[in-house]
Amino acid sequence: MSGTLNKVMLIGHTGDDVKMHYFEGGGAIGRFPLATNETYTNRTTGERVSNTEWHNIVVRNKGAEICEKYLKKGDKVYVEGRIKTRKWQDESGAERYSTEIQCTDFTFLTPKDASGMTSQSTGAQPAQSNAPASTPKPSPSPVSPGYEDDDEDDLPF
Repeated sequence: MSGTLNKVMLIGHTGDDVKMHYFEGGGAIGRFPLATNETYTNRTTGERVSNTEWHNIVVRNKGAEICEKYLKKGDKVYVEGRIKTRKWQDESGAERYSTEIQCTDFTFLTPKDASGMTSQSTGAQPAQSNAPASTPKPSPSPVSPGYEDDDEDDLPF
């Protein structure tokens, strides 16, 4: 296989509100920390061990504005994107590195207040619903383009 893949999928809780930076051309970047937790039992001691990993999430443009509006510290969110490592110099001239998740899609998992906002995704129109969060939404049936009126085939099924 000659292809490569850089894809990250995280579900975690925000560690802070979204910090925004706006540019002259109208673009925007939002940044927030995301915590993921791992809990397991130590085999030798039988003790429960919990580890928290912090991820720096970067969201751009309209997605950043949506996150700023709806995400608050402690909210649960699904984030999809790719890993990006940046190299920079600090005030003393030492080379520093930071690893970020460049977010391409997200879904809010924390139920919201009386507005009925239960989840939102950048991959589609805003998902607003007055139904409770536990009510499954019907998925659209798959459509095969070009085969809408194919009742006259010779297939036995």
